[in-house]
Amino acid sequence: MSDQPLRPFSPPTELFARLHLTNSMSPGQIVIWLLYSVFAFWAVYTIVAVYHWLKYSHASSIAFPAIILHLFISIVLMAYALGITL
Repeated sequence: MSDQPLRPFSPPTELFARLHLTNSMSPGQIVIWLLYSVFAFWAVYTIVAVYHWLKYSHASSIAFPAIILHLFISIVLMAYALGITL
C-alpha cells in the first residue's frame, strides 16, 4: 500500500474548457447526463432481452424470478449511482 494520503478526485477541467462546457454545464451535470444516457441504453437492451427470453424460453420456471431480480437490482444500482433515495 502507498504511504501517501489519498487525494480526492478532481474533474478534468482542462478538457471541459477545450470543449467549451465550463460555462454551460458543471462537471457533475455532465456525469449525470452521461449516466442517464447509459441507463436509457440499458433500458432498451433489457426490454429486448426480456422479450426474447419470454418468447423463446417461456417454459422455464426461472424466467420470471430472474427477470424480477435483475430489474430490482438494476433499479437499486441506478438509484444509487444517481443519488436518488428510494
